[in-house]
Parts: sequence; structure tokens; C-alpha cells
Amino acid sequence: MTDITSDAEFWDDRYSQSDQIWSGNPNTVLVHEVTGMEPGRALDLGCGEGADAIWLARQGWQVTAVDISRVALDRAARHAAEAGVAGRIEWQRHDLASSFPAGVFDLVSAQFLHSHGDMPREKILRNAASAVAPGGVLLVVGHAGFPAWEHDHHPDIHFPTPEEVLESLDLRDGEWEVLLSDEHERIQNDPDGKPTTRTDNTLKIRRLAG
Repeated sequence: MTDITSDAEFWDDRYSQSDQIWSGNPNTVLVHEVTGMEPGRALDLGCGEGADAIWLARQGWQVTAVDISRVALDRAARHAAEAGVAGRIEWQRHDLASSFPAGVFDLVSAQFLHSHGDMPREKILRNAASAVAPGGVLLVVGHAGFPAWEHDHHPDIHFPTPEEVLESLDLRDGEWEVLLSDEHERIQNDPDGKPTTRTDNTLKIRRLAG
């Protein structure tokens, strides 16, 4: 557990403004890329209201789900209990800038790990790669840019390409295999409910098993 930070206060406040922020559905790329994998231990970084963790638990994974927001974690735990998978998920509160879950995992998932604050994303993803067990997978999905409806862009925010994410991981030669490095488009509703096209990117890599 870590002390409350400004980022934690921001996310607690955001989650407190509504009974539900996200759709309640697991991320599409996670479902597509993980379906067919042999279930094991999974780490869900930035789990929010728990949809990905719950989906993984339903597939047979034992999940450690992490978020900075206590409000989100409490909500996610309730959803997991309602789904009947509470026993397969451990909820942990971390500010990933300063603490990281212990252990190694067969799957480490970082879905849209972006923040309005000063989050050291590259450092966090390097820690995520270090937590992947031999033969395991790191799956990183992120936005490729701001949504079309958002015009007040923060000049310091950079959305890295999959190649930039891979380079920033500083992986040892010969120890990893790139399974997917790609951009893709999806439909997302704007604040008025109008469907718009959004571009995201995916990096999926496997740690070679010795």
C-alpha cells in the first residue's frame, strides 16, 4: 500500500462522480490476444472497475489486479463478487510510480496505462516486463493519440508507438519474442454519443523460456 498522492486523489474523485465510468466489458484486444492461452497467473495493471480482471478470472486465470484508486478497487471487488469470481482475484492498491506488485506472472496486461499526472510510464512498463515469467506474455495496449473531440491537448503528453514502447523496455537480446506490434482503429463514442474512429496500438511480447 502507498500513501495517497495527487494522482490517487484525482482518480478517486473521478470514480466518485459516477456509479460507473467504463463500459463493464473487457478490453477487446485483451480478449482477442489472450483467448486460447493456457490460464495461469495474471497481473492487471490499472484495473479500474475490474472488467478485465473479472474476464480473466472467468477464463481460469488467478489474477492480481492493481489500481491507484481505492474507490475503483472497492467497486471492482463488488463486481467480482457479483460475478462469482472473487476468490480468483486479489485486489492491490499501488501507485505504480513508487511501488509494484511482488511476484512473477504468466501474463502481465497494461491496458491504456495513461495518466493526466506525471506518471513514469516507461519505468512502470520495464517493471512489468521484469514481472513476466519465462514463457509468459507482456501485453501493452495504448492510445496512439488524443480523441478527435478533445482539442485542449496537453503539450507534454506523448503517445508512443509500439516500436517506441518496445525500445523503452530495454530488453536483453535473445530473451524475448515479439508476437504483435501494430496499430488498429476502433469505434468509440464521443461525449455526445456520436461514434468516432480512434487509433490505438498494441505490443505483445513473450519472454523466452530459458
